[in-house]
Amino acid sequence: MVKTYQAGILKEQPSLLHALGIEDLKSPVVSVVGAGGKTTLIRQTAEEYRRKGIPVIVTTTTHMMAENHPWFLLSTSVDKMKEILAREGMVWIGCPNKAGKMRSPSLEFLHQILAIGCPVLIEADGSRRLPLKVPAAHEPVLLPETSHVVNVYGLDALGNSFENVCFRADIALKLLGKRETDLVSEEDIAKLALDSLAGRKGITSSMSYQIVLNKADTPEREAAALTICRIAEKQGHASLTVAAEGKRTQR
Repeated sequence: MVKTYQAGILKEQPSLLHALGIEDLKSPVVSVVGAGGKTTLIRQTAEEYRRKGIPVIVTTTTHMMAENHPWFLLSTSVDKMKEILAREGMVWIGCPNKAGKMRSPSLEFLHQILAIGCPVLIEADGSRRLPLKVPAAHEPVLLPETSHVVNVYGLDALGNSFENVCFRADIALKLLGKRETDLVSEEDIAKLALDSLAGRKGITSSMSYQIVLNKADTPEREAAALTICRIAEKQGHASLTVAAEGKRTQR
């Protein structure tokens, strides 16, 4: 399920590509930040590109999990990258790192990736698998070439204490004037998503900013997402997508 907020309601969309406004763009550079399902959202978006026959590259400016699939490449070889891209329809590329993760390639190689001229999806933030995230001083890591920033929030954070569900909770608490034992509300997520020191941190005028409220897997969470959308709209931002967390697709 993918819906966008339009005229006070949530409207079903045919795909994530359509909902995010990148379906008809030749070579968008999409940086995915936040928490609550970044990698899953990237995976779904990459699969949609592949099904449409559009080659897509996935990488990171921080780190992400390295999986055992033929489209993963843990070396900075342009020739191998092009080979996998032609064979698999997508390539996930990074440098080997500890604990089963891959880290960002060099800036020089990232520029070589961008020069390929196809869609590039970048995981540009870390969250330690928590549903809510506020960036530290060095985060997120956005390339200047980024055309779209997609900020993900996990709706499973709602009703849980900040100390249990928020990465860098100390920063969030200062911004919100809350305590670590306070429970996350719809108003909290909306405020963090629109704060220039939180969700909008690092966004420039050349970057499109999209909020994704993820894990809307129950009617209650979808209703909560609609509440967040309406709060955000009152603050001048109505570009929101609501998604149920999809399942992993493999070949």
